[in-house]
Amino acid sequence: MSILENITSKDAIALEEKHGAHNYHPLPVVLSKGEGVFVWDVEGKKYYDFLSAYSAVNQGHCHPKIVGAMTEQAKTLSLTSRAFYNDMLGKYEKYATETFHFDKLLPMNTGAEAVETALKICRKWAYEKKCIPENSAEIVVCENNFHGRTTTIISFSNDSVARKNFGPYTEGFIKIEYDNLNALEEVLKSNKNVAGFLVEPIQGEAGVYVPSAGYLSGAKALCEKYNVLFIADEVQTGIARTGRLLATCGNCSCSDKHCSGTPETKPDILILGKALSGGAYPVSAVLANDAIMNVIQPGNHGSTFGGNPIAAAVGMAALEVVKEEKLAENAFVLGELFRDELNKFIATTDLVNSVRGKGLLNAILINDTEESSTAWDICMALKENGLLAKPTHGNIIRFAPPLVMTKEELLDCVSIIIKTLNDFKK
Repeated sequence: MSILENITSKDAIALEEKHGAHNYHPLPVVLSKGEGVFVWDVEGKKYYDFLSAYSAVNQGHCHPKIVGAMTEQAKTLSLTSRAFYNDMLGKYEKYATETFHFDKLLPMNTGAEAVETALKICRKWAYEKKCIPENSAEIVVCENNFHGRTTTIISFSNDSVARKNFGPYTEGFIKIEYDNLNALEEVLKSNKNVAGFLVEPIQGEAGVYVPSAGYLSGAKALCEKYNVLFIADEVQTGIARTGRLLATCGNCSCSDKHCSGTPETKPDILILGKALSGGAYPVSAVLANDAIMNVIQPGNHGSTFGGNPIAAAVGMAALEVVKEEKLAENAFVLGELFRDELNKFIATTDLVNSVRGKGLLNAILINDTEESSTAWDICMALKENGLLAKPTHGNIIRFAPPLVMTKEELLDCVSIIIKTLNDFKK
């Protein structure tokens, strides 16, 4: 079979089933093209993308500026490894650190790699700066977290599917309830070997669980009180998704002329990925100030592809698009509109309990059990009506369209969602 030969959806799915590992359960749609907020399947049917590759495609599919930066750099120099300098990495590091207000950036490729990197930096800081006895450092994490699926990360996951039969697990982590400052302080004051607190500003995979007002700032204050590093995993919530450049910007919106983009709850270590490349290329990063990042020395950490010239060019272009097209502001305004419109519908039905989220990271809670197939069945119906979304757990549907969406497109999508839900309950 020629790689250029046309293929049907049925045949494409069959090929994956036969030749690919079964580590995903995709919606049965085979996509072959994307542009802006839309994707097309191999038969030519057009859909609104309401998942954005789990927020990697914030800037829209195949954004011309990002694709242009990628292709132009690929024609010149693609990879040197870090055995040599290249002429793009320093420019990218300067641009990104100035954008997010940190001294240093350590470039990686995937979100899980960036989380692993942050854990290593935190532990090394703990031994060399906080003087915790070697091999004794512990990191506090939250129940129902999602930070990736590496062996270390699943060691502190609650997801039995991700964990079972992958042990033995990595030690050195303490799990506490999310959105519970009392639980955090209890651990910090009773354990002097705590090095860091790793947290998602909004728990995405858990069902877009938004913490109480003041939780993040309160957690940061406790970390400062007990000399513990506050580590924010903004792989999914960062890069304008929640209506601010970062979810840790607090309660302001970037449409507020007084918002500087500086995080109100500034992490000690910031983890970014996904939309850091606009979905065009694997790009992730860990940012911190010199007092923390300088514990990393030659040979301590690395990646052959991390910081490659294409990644650097793509990363700069992706961040420029966010600024130039005011995507944080757009996400803030459209997110408010989306929740307002969905709440009007929810008041008329027993099928949906609530809608929650910030910016254009939202979810609806279906009135059924987590073990049910209801959310999946609704997503199948949405697909038939031209909108792609995916359940998280059995009774939650996450809605996260590209941030380049217009008001008219959003209202069209709201109409599709409401029509589908109305048809489904009949």
